[in-house]
Amino acid sequence: MRDMAAPDNSIRSFHTGWSSILARATAAVLLFELVSGFAVTFGPFHPAIEWGLLLHTAIGLAAIAPLAWYFARHWEDYAGQAMSDVLLLGYVGLAALAICILSGFAVTWQGLLATHTALWLRYLHLISTLLALAASVPHIVISWIRRRNTETARPASGWLAWTALGCVAGVCATAGLTLSYSGIRYRNEFPPDYNFLYGKHRPFAPSLARTSTNGAFDARSLAGSVTCGSSGCHTQIYDEWKPSAHRYAAMDPIFQGIQNVMAKQNGAESTRYCGGCHDPISLFSGTKNIFVEKLTGLDGYNEGISCVACHSIQKTDIQGNANYTITQLGEYLWQWSGPGTAGALARNFLIRTWPTQHNRLSKRMYKKPEYCAACHKQFIDQEVNRVGWVQLQNQYDNWAVSHWNKKGDARATVECRECHMPLVDSTDPAAGDSTDYNRSPGDHKHRSHRFLAANNFVPGLLHLEGSAKHVELTERWLHGQVEIPEIRNKWAEGPVVRLRLEAPRTAMPGEKVPVRVVLISNKVGHDYPTGPLDMIQSWVELHIDDEQGRTVFASGERDDRNFLRPGTFLFKAEPVDQYGNLIDRHNLWEMVGVRYRRSLFPGYSDTVEYNVLCPSGGPRVQARKNGDVQEFSVRALKPGTLRIAATLHYRKIDQFLLNYVMGEAAHLTSPVVDIASATAEISVVRKGE
Repeated sequence: MRDMAAPDNSIRSFHTGWSSILARATAAVLLFELVSGFAVTFGPFHPAIEWGLLLHTAIGLAAIAPLAWYFARHWEDYAGQAMSDVLLLGYVGLAALAICILSGFAVTWQGLLATHTALWLRYLHLISTLLALAASVPHIVISWIRRRNTETARPASGWLAWTALGCVAGVCATAGLTLSYSGIRYRNEFPPDYNFLYGKHRPFAPSLARTSTNGAFDARSLAGSVTCGSSGCHTQIYDEWKPSAHRYAAMDPIFQGIQNVMAKQNGAESTRYCGGCHDPISLFSGTKNIFVEKLTGLDGYNEGISCVACHSIQKTDIQGNANYTITQLGEYLWQWSGPGTAGALARNFLIRTWPTQHNRLSKRMYKKPEYCAACHKQFIDQEVNRVGWVQLQNQYDNWAVSHWNKKGDARATVECRECHMPLVDSTDPAAGDSTDYNRSPGDHKHRSHRFLAANNFVPGLLHLEGSAKHVELTERWLHGQVEIPEIRNKWAEGPVVRLRLEAPRTAMPGEKVPVRVVLISNKVGHDYPTGPLDMIQSWVELHIDDEQGRTVFASGERDDRNFLRPGTFLFKAEPVDQYGNLIDRHNLWEMVGVRYRRSLFPGYSDTVEYNVLCPSGGPRVQARKNGDVQEFSVRALKPGTLRIAATLHYRKIDQFLLNYVMGEAAHLTSPVVDIASATAEISVVRKGE
C-alpha cells in the first residue's frame, strides 16, 4: 500500500507522501521482502536463496514496528476521504499485508522454536503476499495516474528510484553473504591410489551399489546422523536408530573380523562386496581400498547405515547385493554444525521454514518391500568366489511367494515395514501419513526405526546407548510378544514359531516310544531362521525325565564350552567351498554350494522324530550315535510317568565362529532365546494293565 495523493486544492499536510523517508524505506523493505520471498518459493535450492531467506526473516522482523507506524500514519492521512476504487484497493492490500506479516511471524516462531512449520501457515503467508501485491500495485498505479500532474504525485519517480535502490542493496548484501560462506565444499574424489578393480565404469564392484554420478561421494555428505537427533526434530527416531542393526552394521565386531580375513585373502578391494549394505559411507567415499584401518572411515564405522545414506537412495532393484542408486542431495548452510551452536540454530530454521530440499529425502518408496530387497537378498557370483552364482540369504523372495503377500491387496498383505517398523506413538514432525491405507496425517505415529529383528547380542556387546532396552525388545520380538495393533486382523498371534509335542499316552517298559516335535512357522514373514544360516543356530532341546527328575533321554544340550552336542536337531546351513570343505568361518567368498540346509518356510511346518526306549530295568547297554559307541544305563522303572519337555532355542552366532573371530579367551557366547516350548506326559504301564 503506497501514497494516495489528495485533490489538487487540498491544503492538508501528508506525513506519508511520495517524498517522505518513511514511505521510501517502507517501499524498499516490502520490495526486497517480495523479491526474496519469491526467490524462496520459486527459485532453486542454492546458498544465495538460503541467505536471502535469512535476510528476508531478519529484515521482516526488524521492519514490523516501522511498517505499523507508516500504515497508521497513512491511514490517518486518507481516512477521511470518500470511498473509491483506490481507497478500497488500499484497504484490501493493507488487510492482506497484515495477514502476511502475522503469518510470517508465526512461521518464524515455528522455525525457531517448534519442530516444524505448518504447511497451511506457509501457504497463507504466500497467498496473502500475492493478494497484497494484487491490490497494492493497482492502488499505487491508479493513484499516480489520476494525480500525475499534481505536486503530490511528482516525487513518485524519486520514490520509485529509492525503492529500487533499497531492494538492490538487499540483493547485494545477500550476494556478499553468499560469497563469504556458501556451505561445505565436498571433495567428491576417489583417493589417488584407488584401485578400480573392475574398471572405472564399475568403481564400487563387486557390490552392485552405485552413486547417481558413478563417482565418489565425500563421506561427510552421507554422515552426520547426530544432527537429525540434536536438532530437536527427529530425536525420537534418532534414539531408536542408535542401538539398531542399521546403525552398528559397520562396527559389528563379527563383521569387522570377517571383513579383515576377506581383505587378507582376496585384497582390500574385495570387501566392497560387503560395503553397499554394511558400510555405504566408506564404500562411496573410496575408503575400502588398500588397507585403511578397519577398512572403514570414521564416519562409516560410527554410523553404518546412516540417516542420510538410507534416505538418499532413489532407486532400488530386487536383484539384491545392494543393487541401489544413491544420490548426493544439496546441503543446507551449516548442515553439520554441532548442537547448541549458532550455525545449528540457523540450519534448523532453514530446514523448517524451507523444507523443500529436506523433503527430497526418500520416504514414500520405503513403503514397498522391493526397497528392502536391495540388501535383504544376497548372492555370490563368479567375481567373488571365482566359480559361479550361488544364492545366499533371501528374505524378499521368501516373503514374495508366501501367504503373507496378497498381491494387489494391501489390506490383506503383511509387508516388511509393518512388522519390522511398527507404528509407535510420536511427537516427531514425520508423524502421520495420508498415503497408507490404514493411516491419517494426524495419527501422531511414526514407523519405529529400531528395525527389531533377531540380534540380541551385538548392541550389548558394543554397549551402545539404549542397548539394554533394545535387547529386551528384541527378545520380546523373538518370543512373539510384541503386539502390532494396526495389523492385528491379518497377523498371527502367539510365538513366531509354534511347537507341538506328539507322543503316545502310554508306554510299556522296554518298548520304543515315538516322540515327535512339530514346528510350525506362525508369524514369520520369511524363512525361519533367516539371515546368514551358516552362523545362526536354532535347535530343539528335548528332555525326558522320570518322576524322580532323573533324565531318561536328552538331546540338544550344550556342553560346558557352549557347543551343541552331536545329534542335535538344528535349523542351519552348511555351505562348502569348491573342494567340499565346510564354510564355518563365514568365509562366503569361497562358497560354491550347500551340503545341508534346513529352515522353515512361512506357514509351513517341520517335524523332528525321536525313538526313545522306555526304561525297563537291566544292565548297561551300548548304542551307536554318529559313529561313536556310547554307553548308558537303563534304569528300572515302576509304573509311573515320563515327563517330556521340548524347547526351540535360537542364538545369533554359533560358538565356533564367535571363538574364531573374538578369541576363545574372550569367553563370549551369544545369548540364547527360547522361542517356544511344550510339555507332555507318558504314563508307563506294565503289560496287561
